[in-house]
Amino acid sequence: MKINQDCENCPVHNIGNLKKLGINMEQYDFVVALAGNPNTGKSTVFNNLTGLRQHTGNWPGKTVTRAEGAFEYNSKKFKIVDLPGTYSLLSTSTDEEVARNFILFGQPDVTVVVVDSTRLERNLNLVLQVAEITNRIVVCLNLIDEAERHNIEIDVRSLSRELGVPVIAAAARQKEGMDELLKFVYEVANGEYVCKPYRISDDSKLLSKAVVKLQKEIEESFPGLPNSRWVALRLLEGDQSIIEAVRSGELKNLLNTEISSKELVNV
Repeated sequence: MKINQDCENCPVHNIGNLKKLGINMEQYDFVVALAGNPNTGKSTVFNNLTGLRQHTGNWPGKTVTRAEGAFEYNSKKFKIVDLPGTYSLLSTSTDEEVARNFILFGQPDVTVVVVDSTRLERNLNLVLQVAEITNRIVVCLNLIDEAERHNIEIDVRSLSRELGVPVIAAAARQKEGMDELLKFVYEVANGEYVCKPYRISDDSKLLSKAVVKLQKEIEESFPGLPNSRWVALRLLEGDQSIIEAVRSGELKNLLNTEISSKELVNV
């Protein structure tokens, strides 16, 4: 059995971890996570993309509601998971833990972060936190009509260039920008658009030295881990869920390449 390592547009999601998280990927090509602060219009974006093809349930072992939906674009089938609305991914609440763990362990093919155009500075905090975990991001600059009403001007192209990811201006209530959002989700999912997200550098030399040292040890224990710097930062912060994931070896699940997520030849 030989795996085609040159498959650039193969899905990157972790089938095994998605199953543990209660996500069934049968008959779907890609999985999309939908993240955002509360009151950004995230649910409206979700409803626009999925229509009636959606259902709700709870996350395994949690009382937090999970909404799933589906859409098709360019003959590819997408499952989209609406994550709980959160202001951060630092796991100080169950909602934050659920959202963080899905992005970290499920490794969605695309994470769409919906932000409020009228409160952009505050919302970008979540965008930068997501960028520490995954490279595959699309920013939906929602409520752009409200921003214009308040005489707020946003240079979308410059913002996209600074963040290193696609940024789409949208007014989800009027269904404006949804076609462009679908286009970029598709391009990021299949590798046509390669994101190079901006990441905040450490100003403290002492912190940088500690991160580098710990990052090296993590990479030795978990070779190939795609989020070693982020994990190092969380360990230094004393994030108990990440500490437990390291102790139990759960982080190794990130490294399990599922055969179904690759093109196989010569089976």
